[in-house]
Amino acid sequence: MSTTVNGQCAMCRATVESNVGTGSSEPESDVGSGLNTGILYLMAIPYLLVGTIGFLWYKSSRKKNA
Repeated sequence: MSTTVNGQCAMCRATVESNVGTGSSEPESDVGSGLNTGILYLMAIPYLLVGTIGFLWYKSSRKKNA
């Protein structure tokens, strides 16, 4: 299963490299920017979830101790 994921990543990388390599100002060259934004979005979601759960847990434990 990881081979399929790695294959997809290589395809995305090749697409971004070919679009950025042409240096065109068309919307297709925004693929790299959109891909980076998507990566940042996917990276931030787990941290936000863990932070929210941690905050709620902290708040709950403070109420129990008070």
